[in-house]
Amino acid sequence: MRPSGTLPLLFTALLGVLAACSPAPAPAPATPAATPAAPRPTPSAPVAQVTIGGEDAAETVERWQPPAVTLVDGEAAQARRDAARAFEEDRLYRSAEDAIPIWLALLERDPKDRVAQAGLKRARQRLLEEASALLDRPLKQREALAQASEMALVLLTLAPDDAKVRELQSRVEIAQRVVAYNRAGEEDLRADRIGEDGDGAIPNFREALALDADNPRARQGLAAAESALIRRAETAARATDFATAGTWLAEAAKVRDSSITIADAFERIENIRSDTLARLRNEGLRDLATPQGLKPARQKLEDALRIALPGDPVVGQLRERIELVTHYGSFRPRQVFSDALRDGGRGPQMIVVPHGGFQMGAAENELGATDAEKPSHYVRFERGFAMSITEVTVADFRRYVQATKARPRATRRGHSIVYDERSGNFVRRSGVDWQSDYNGAEAIANLPVMHVSVRDAENYATWLSEQTGRSYRLPSEAEFEYALRAGSSGRYPWGDAGTPPARAGNFTGAEDVSPSGRHWYNAFVGYGDGYWGPAPVGSFDPNPWGLHDIAGNLSEWVADCWHASYRRAPADGVAWFNPGCRQRVIRGGNWANAPAQTRAAWRQSQDSDTTSARIGFRLVRGI
Repeated sequence: MRPSGTLPLLFTALLGVLAACSPAPAPAPATPAATPAAPRPTPSAPVAQVTIGGEDAAETVERWQPPAVTLVDGEAAQARRDAARAFEEDRLYRSAEDAIPIWLALLERDPKDRVAQAGLKRARQRLLEEASALLDRPLKQREALAQASEMALVLLTLAPDDAKVRELQSRVEIAQRVVAYNRAGEEDLRADRIGEDGDGAIPNFREALALDADNPRARQGLAAAESALIRRAETAARATDFATAGTWLAEAAKVRDSSITIADAFERIENIRSDTLARLRNEGLRDLATPQGLKPARQKLEDALRIALPGDPVVGQLRERIELVTHYGSFRPRQVFSDALRDGGRGPQMIVVPHGGFQMGAAENELGATDAEKPSHYVRFERGFAMSITEVTVADFRRYVQATKARPRATRRGHSIVYDERSGNFVRRSGVDWQSDYNGAEAIANLPVMHVSVRDAENYATWLSEQTGRSYRLPSEAEFEYALRAGSSGRYPWGDAGTPPARAGNFTGAEDVSPSGRHWYNAFVGYGDGYWGPAPVGSFDPNPWGLHDIAGNLSEWVADCWHASYRRAPADGVAWFNPGCRQRVIRGGNWANAPAQTRAAWRQSQDSDTTSARIGFRLVRGI
C-alpha cells in the first residue's frame, strides 16, 4: 500500500536497509526469497487511485476518497449537529452521514468554519488512537490491520504532512510486511519448506522479526520451524540414521536460543539410539544361540557399530560375545568342563585353551637345541580348543578297556619298558601293561596311564568321542607346545631360569631320591619334587593356562608324524600327518628326562608301537 507524496520512495529505501540488516538464515546464506507483497486492505470508504510522479519515477498509490455530502443553504447548523452526533456514535468516515465527510463538506463551503476545523482535529486524534490500538491488538491481527490501514488512508487525506500520521502509516506498512512475512513463513511450514537452506519459513520469520523484534507470531513460527527440524531428526533416528539426525538437530539448534528444547530433543534421540542398540544386541545374542547364528549376529554388530558412539558398552557386550563364539563357540577361555558319557560316567576334565599365536620351535642359538626343533616359525590358532587338564589316568583308561573289551598293545604283546631299581636302567619286563606303574607294580587309579602306544591313545579318543558325541583326539604337536608355553617364550616352559620354580612339576631334580637311595646323574640342580617315578595327576601347580603336568610327569603322544625339521610345517597348528607313518612324536618332559629334554621346544621320534613307563597322553576336543 502506498499513501502519498514522497513516502513510497522513503519506504522502499527503508525496506532495503532492513533487509540488509536482517539476520542471516541458517545454516548458510543463499539467494534470498522474494519479498512477499504486503496484503491490501479492503476499505469500506471510497478509494481513489492517485499517481505521484517525480523526475525519475512514478508510482500509483491508494487514497481515501470522502463520500460526497450535499449541503443545502441554511442547513449548516443541522449539519454541524449531525456531525457531532455521528462523532459521539463513533461514525467517523464510512458514509456521507458520518462525521468527517460532513465536516469536510462544511469546510469546503466555508474554510473558516471553526466548528468543522475543531471536529476534524478531534476526529484525527481519535483515528490516530484507534488505529494505534488496533496495531497493538494481539488477536485477530488481520482484521485489525485492515481497519488500521483504512484509518491511515483517511488520516493521510486529512493531514498528509502530519508527523504522527506519517508515523502511523509507517507502522501500518511495517505491520503489513510483518503479516506478509509471517503468512509466507506459515505457508512454507505447511509445505515442509522449513528454510534451513536459506529459502523457506525460517528466513521469512526472521525478516518479520527484523521489522518487529517482539512479534509473537514470528517467534511462534520460529519455534514451529525448530520443532519441525527436531521431528526430522527424530524420524531419522527412528530409521537408525543417526548421522542425519545429528545434522537436523544441529540445524534446529541454530533457529533460536532454545537450549532446553534442544537438550530435550537430544535426550530423546539418544534414548532412541540406546533402545536401538539394546535391540540389536539382544537380537544378536539370540542369533548366537542358534547353530547358524554367527553371520546374522555379525550383521547386527555392524549395524550397531554404524550408529553407536565410541566406547558404547552395549555394543561392547555384543562384540565380546561374537568374539567368544567366533573363537570358542559356546565356551569361554579357561572354562573347565567334562562331557557326560552314555554309560552314565563323566569324561576327563577339560579346560578351554585361549586362541592366539606363538613362535614354535627353538631359537637359532638356543642351548641344547637340535635341528629337528628348527626353524622357529609362527603358528596361529584362530579358534580355541579344549585340552584335558591332566594326563589321562588309569581309571579313565580302565573304563574304556572294560566297555570295549579292548586289548591294548602291551597287553597283547605281554611286556613293556619299565624302570629297574636294582640296575638303575630302563628294561623290558614281561607282564607289564596299562595297569602297571613305572616299575611294573600295580598302578593306582589316579596315576597317569602309561605303557600305551599311540594307537591305544587314538582308540581311547575314538571311544570317548562315541560316548560323548563330541570330537576327541590327540593334540597336534603345535597345540601341545602352544599349551605348554602358555604365553611364555623362554627356553623352558617356565622361562629361562635353569632351575624350575617350586612345585612346577615332576622333573629330574638333583634332590630326588629313589627307593634304594639313587640320585639322578643329569638333573636340575637344587630341585626336588618328592617323586621317583610318575606322580598322581594334579600333584603340582598348574601352568598359567590351568594345565597340570604338561611340562613333566610323563612325555605325551601327539597326533603328528615325525618330520626331521619344521620346514614346510603347517602355520595353522593342525597335525602334520602322513597316512601310514610309523614314526610318531612325543612332547614334554617327564620324571626321568634330562634337563635338556625338558625344554619347551624339545621333541622326539618314537615308533608307533612303543610302550614305556615314561610316555602317556592327554586329549583335546573341538569347541
